[in-house]
Amino acid sequence: MAADAKETTLDGGPKHVAIIMDGNGRWAQKRGRPRLFGHQAGAQRVRDIVEACPGQGVKYLTIFAFSTENWKRTQTEVSGLMALFRRYIVREARALLSKGVRVRFIGDRIRLDEKLVAMMDELELLTSHNDLVHLTVALNYGGRDEVTRAAKRLAYEIEQGRLTHKDVDAETLSRFLDTHVLPDPDLVIRTSGEARISNFLLWQSAYAEYEFVDTLWPDFTPAEFARVCASYASRDRRFGAVKT
Repeated sequence: MAADAKETTLDGGPKHVAIIMDGNGRWAQKRGRPRLFGHQAGAQRVRDIVEACPGQGVKYLTIFAFSTENWKRTQTEVSGLMALFRRYIVREARALLSKGVRVRFIGDRIRLDEKLVAMMDELELLTSHNDLVHLTVALNYGGRDEVTRAAKRLAYEIEQGRLTHKDVDAETLSRFLDTHVLPDPDLVIRTSGEARISNFLLWQSAYAEYEFVDTLWPDFTPAEFARVCASYASRDRRFGAVKT
């Protein structure tokens, strides 16, 4: 796969793509199936898009799997999703390792089941030497929650005398975010026709390009992923400046 990626890499395309994977439930309901059936189909689509990344020159892929607000869903759906996450880790671990994918998880792990957290830690360690694609899974994640937790850690460092208020700037705060080892996303995609960011990577996406597509996540194919990446490559990104 690495050799093919070198031959087909998209010039000028995004290096870091973040995806709000929306529409699993509606996809299932349209087929008369329970919502969890859609989440299972969505998990399969994650594999397809991860495998498509090298061909598009995408080195970093961050996916929104479960938000801090998703706990408001029915207990049946939440429990089913947690079971799905555990099955995904077991089923995909060896494939991710063999395909050069490094996996990280971001979000607040305190509320998650201890067994799931242990599996997350193990997968991160197992794939820690991979470098072809960096897959980051946002699990029990919210942008405001992340910034709040970062601010608390920063305040603690000041209390301990390791930093002063004069040391605090945007770069300093960024070091305390869950994503401190990752570059900011170049492109954020949201599927299913909704045009909102839903508390996802609020700090990191300050200058990201956004693409809202009507396709429900389980139907979001590698071909459509390639189309969106190509569209990004054609955009004129000025980061607030004016070209002269």
